[in-house]
Amino acid sequence: MDFIEVAVQAPQDFADILTAELSEIGYDTFMDTESGFNAYITEDIFSEPELQEVVEKYAAMAQISYATSKIAKQNWNEEWEKNFEPLIIGNQVSVRASFHPKPESVQYDIVINPKMTFGTGHHETTTLMIENQLTVDHKNKRVLDMGTGTGILAIMACKLGASEVVGVEVEDWSVENARENAELNQCPNIVVHFGDVTAVESDQPYDVVLANINRNVLLADMAAYTKLLKNGGPLVLSGFYTEDLAVLQEEATRCGLIFESSREKNNWVSAIFRKPLM
Repeated sequence: MDFIEVAVQAPQDFADILTAELSEIGYDTFMDTESGFNAYITEDIFSEPELQEVVEKYAAMAQISYATSKIAKQNWNEEWEKNFEPLIIGNQVSVRASFHPKPESVQYDIVINPKMTFGTGHHETTTLMIENQLTVDHKNKRVLDMGTGTGILAIMACKLGASEVVGVEVEDWSVENARENAELNQCPNIVVHFGDVTAVESDQPYDVVLANINRNVLLADMAAYTKLLKNGGPLVLSGFYTEDLAVLQEEATRCGLIFESSREKNNWVSAIFRKPLM
């Protein structure tokens, strides 16, 4: 299947808002550019009126423009190779493509080849999730990664010592990509399934649940995440803004979870909740 690239020119202050709005209508890969960002969506679900509606919503507040082009799936590697720079997170984790040299000064090295999939570590939500993962005990734990994307968080869990990691993703090409990246990082204990939270078997709860998706899905699926989590286990969330934290805390409390901590970057948030010991 081919993809539509939308090259958006917008002030930095509005780039994060626009990427969040576009992610709600099916765009799942974003790359920063000097003048804004590029957003990608499969051709079958691309809608010019929906795109225009998002842009017009903020047009009175900032100068925003865009141009669209079609990209064949087989040409995707060329696109991300031009834009994907290696990244260091928390002075402990490197995120790089296979054509980048391995850095010597980090404890954990993650190799990601995205293939039209969100999750190279460059977006604030992924960075925040990894920073929070570094504070969570994964050793010999069973981990669930909802909306796994490239598999980057599942791979991080594997490198932190998880015994079993299950990734779940609603996009078929993301499932394929996450599996390839797991193999690339020598993580045979990662299994990736196609589907949403209803595809996860609940007979064996998880020690850790990760979910970097978006506000609406997190709210809708909070009760399901809680059910899938062992007593005493952490639920690590991201994909929402600072102003959304209160409503997520409210829903988490309703589900019986305890708020533990949060961290913020450019108005994006990752929070840790914990299921109480019974």
